[in-house]
Amino acid sequence: MARAKKVKKDEVNYAEFFEALKLMEEERGIPKEFIAEKIADAIVVAARKDFGGNEIVTCKIDVEKEIFVVTARKTVVDEVMDPYTEISKEDAALIDTNSIENGFVDIKLDPRKFGRVVAQNSKNNFRQGVREAERGHTLAEFQSHTRELLTAVVQKIDPKTGNAILTIGHSDATLPKAEQVPDEVLKEGDHIKVYIVDVKETERGARVMLSRTHPGLVKRLFETEVPEIFDGTIEIKSVSRQAGSRTKIAVYSANPEIDPIGACIGPRGERVNKIVEELAGEKIDIVKYSEDPVAFVSEALSPAKVTSVEILSEEPKACKVKVPDAQLSLAIGNKGQNVRLAAKLTGWKIDIHPESGYYGE
Repeated sequence: MARAKKVKKDEVNYAEFFEALKLMEEERGIPKEFIAEKIADAIVVAARKDFGGNEIVTCKIDVEKEIFVVTARKTVVDEVMDPYTEISKEDAALIDTNSIENGFVDIKLDPRKFGRVVAQNSKNNFRQGVREAERGHTLAEFQSHTRELLTAVVQKIDPKTGNAILTIGHSDATLPKAEQVPDEVLKEGDHIKVYIVDVKETERGARVMLSRTHPGLVKRLFETEVPEIFDGTIEIKSVSRQAGSRTKIAVYSANPEIDPIGACIGPRGERVNKIVEELAGEKIDIVKYSEDPVAFVSEALSPAKVTSVEILSEEPKACKVKVPDAQLSLAIGNKGQNVRLAAKLTGWKIDIHPESGYYGE
């Protein structure tokens, strides 16, 4: 049976202190080294008061080696003029036999003596430091995930603004109502995917811009569900989206043996259906990208069939598209949605005409 480590009478066992630092790091996500640094600073401020405010006190806290030492360095002199900063040779020799040769002596102080003083006089500084650490940790955590997809838990919905307060890892962030999918009802406890649009550092801390309406959200969802996109076999060339209603995504593969559309749809539609489910039923058109603008514009207007595409101008990019009369409303879409998304997907201004030349009603 292992024996517990014996602590000498004049020694202090700091095992519980270092365990508390570790626990705080795990629960609040603040590096234990940072907390130790703030505690050391607070102890130094408190201890200096016992030495006339002179800067001769140092505190070393090594969280890896579990070392916690507070010392006051005094100068060894023949005649003591300032008892705060100086010590006689006789007294110094009792502490360290090499002190006279070195010209100084380090006097060990008991950190417990300053515990109460630190708590009373340095509480605000320590709290401010912890807040800064939390902000810094939040900023770094989100900056490392900019333009990426993260899973968040809905904590609460503001009844006035409709904004959702989310928890991501150890941090909280706000998903504005304007960045939520229209008609999607979020509830406390829901696990949702959010897209990190940008992260900025402000005076109040990290400002994280989250979105569920950004086209990048759809792109990242496809990267998650389609291995061929993740490994680069299939490339997403562009995405256009009307959140909550419809998305068009253009895909391409340099390998002629790969069907990029089929791979994105998946066996029995499993891959695309998972994405549609995550987007609360949003329709997704997967089209084949082409360097040929005629072929690309024709594909982009799917599910409508295109009869012809006439390039009117290269700069700005503009084209005239003809479709069968019966396909006109499908090509344009509800309130112009289909042609608008196709234009955004391709970068071309699209002017649609019926094949007969007559618009009818």
